[in-house]
Amino acid sequence: MSWLGFEMPVLTSIFLCLFLVILLAVVKNLQKLWWTPNRIQNRMVAQGVHGPSYKFIHGSTKEILSMKRETMGRPRSLTHDIFSAVQPHIHTWSKIFGKNFLQWYGVQPQMIIAEPELCKEVLNNKDRNYRKQRSQGYIKKLLGDSISMAEGEKWVKLRKLAHHAFHGESLKNMIPEMIKSSETMVQRWKTYEGKEIEVNEEFRVFTSEVISRTAFGSSFVEGKNIFEMLRELTSLIFRNTFKLRVPGISMFYKTSDEIKSEKLEKGIRDIITEIVRKREKTAITGGEANDFGSDYLGILLKAHHDANEKQRISVEDLVDECKTFYFAGQETTNSLLAWTIFLLALHTDWQEEARKEVLKLFGKENPNTDGLNKLKTMGMIINESLRLYPPVVSLTRESLKEVRLGQIVVPANVELHVANMALHHDPKYWGKDVQLFKPERFSEGIAKATNNNTVAFMPFGMGPRTCVGMNFAIIEAKIALSMILQRYSFTLSPGYVHSPIQFLTVRPQYGVQVILHPV
Repeated sequence: MSWLGFEMPVLTSIFLCLFLVILLAVVKNLQKLWWTPNRIQNRMVAQGVHGPSYKFIHGSTKEILSMKRETMGRPRSLTHDIFSAVQPHIHTWSKIFGKNFLQWYGVQPQMIIAEPELCKEVLNNKDRNYRKQRSQGYIKKLLGDSISMAEGEKWVKLRKLAHHAFHGESLKNMIPEMIKSSETMVQRWKTYEGKEIEVNEEFRVFTSEVISRTAFGSSFVEGKNIFEMLRELTSLIFRNTFKLRVPGISMFYKTSDEIKSEKLEKGIRDIITEIVRKREKTAITGGEANDFGSDYLGILLKAHHDANEKQRISVEDLVDECKTFYFAGQETTNSLLAWTIFLLALHTDWQEEARKEVLKLFGKENPNTDGLNKLKTMGMIINESLRLYPPVVSLTRESLKEVRLGQIVVPANVELHVANMALHHDPKYWGKDVQLFKPERFSEGIAKATNNNTVAFMPFGMGPRTCVGMNFAIIEAKIALSMILQRYSFTLSPGYVHSPIQFLTVRPQYGVQVILHPV
């Protein structure tokens, strides 16, 4: 007996195979979406690590997004107690479940850590049990496999190049360009004397100009399209952070945001590639084939053309590094400067102390290297600004294998989120006045300020992967603040609305408006 030309035994075999394939797919998905998450959750609970219950497919993402939306839409008083606004889920759940708890990004387990000893163990990574969080989706398009994401020998090679570019004499040689960019900014501010100025946007332009001049030997105008596209890409990341996608579905169907992000990634790559070609052409026409310049781009190009294959970096590596430093070199210092000006506009007594120090060291002259190193009051102010409003609110690693962390056995492939904002706002380390702006905390250094719990203050991370651009950011901020304080006093505008949000970094949702007064 046949049906459409097939014998019944053949049809039975086909249907049986299809049934087994479907059954296998269902079992595999159930294992990934239900059994494995519940097994991990039960194992962690048995060790005293609790958290919000795993929800099928979504994990904790709907709850987190709901909390964030609720806090973003709520008017806030003018307080520095921003932990509950920026990370409402961690603030709430840490009170319920303790300093270490488990949450879920879809099916991905995330262990939040706020115990100092455990934080140190993860970040110092002496036994190499942890790696950086894997770069995927929109983040992959932003950072690629750059120094911020790379591992092993590749990371060591890239770290060495970046360290050479942003430390010692190389950093010292960048100071004149930072001063030129500051001069351009304060000159532009003359039109705002006696008026309101929105400084967050001003610092976005300024920090973009600085990273363009110092690291890539160009101007903000030349790199403007890169910064605009990076800005659009970060907006897409922010919009899609808690939108879960079925793995692999993008191969068949892409959302409008995914299509746009791919175009932006290609656009950024094309512009950087053109800047690289120009530099290579200049080196060749100048008669020095290996003289690509002493800035970061020059150092990367030299590594790209290195005769030693082990030291050489690929074109993809070069583009990823440029892209990362265009983004990171602008974003973090922008945040630091905006919040520091906000704090000084609110606490004018400290603004005056900082101005006195600047005028004593520099008068009305431009800052110099020796004087920058002596800016003690300003250093205290910057540290307190970084404590209250850290640009980065958590530092993420991933367990490479099953590992013992303190007394906890952590399964393989669990993300570990070191909650540095929680530590920055913990009265256990900072006292009952933890939410007050008190730069004098740092008058005798970080160790004294934290009662020797230095992990309680890590705006730039800790351990071997401490931010390589830390000194660059601090010097840039000191120069900009010095040149502003030499010329202007400022108070907070009545139009300012206090609404700090996590937008990759901690940003003022509605900007920072101050009233500018010449001095």
